[in-house]
Amino acid sequence: MKSISIKHWVFIIFGVAALLLTWPYAFDWMRNGGNILNPIAFFGDAIDAGGTASFLSIDMMIAWAVFMIWVVFDCDRIGAGKKWGWFFVALSYIGVSFTFPIYLVFRERYIDKHRGE
Repeated sequence: MKSISIKHWVFIIFGVAALLLTWPYAFDWMRNGGNILNPIAFFGDAIDAGGTASFLSIDMMIAWAVFMIWVVFDCDRIGAGKKWGWFFVALSYIGVSFTFPIYLVFRERYIDKHRGE
């Protein structure tokens, strides 16, 4: 398998940066009684903050829903199987901004590896 491209490194760096920049806030929210596995409460608390937080929360909630549907069918379409799609759905609970770039790297490398078979 060929080495990881610069584009893939950039995707991975953005994913890790998203993880490191967002999770301190998640830990703070959980220390105050939040349950990260309850997306309704999570988005409800974020929307209750009003203004920019509401805008970003609703935007992210819709993007996340679309990602979860798309990734399952996209994994199946490229030949990786729906099990990989469900894996990325589960991983998206850590954060879509972490999981999406990681999925793009997986997707491109999977397609490159299986091209021509």
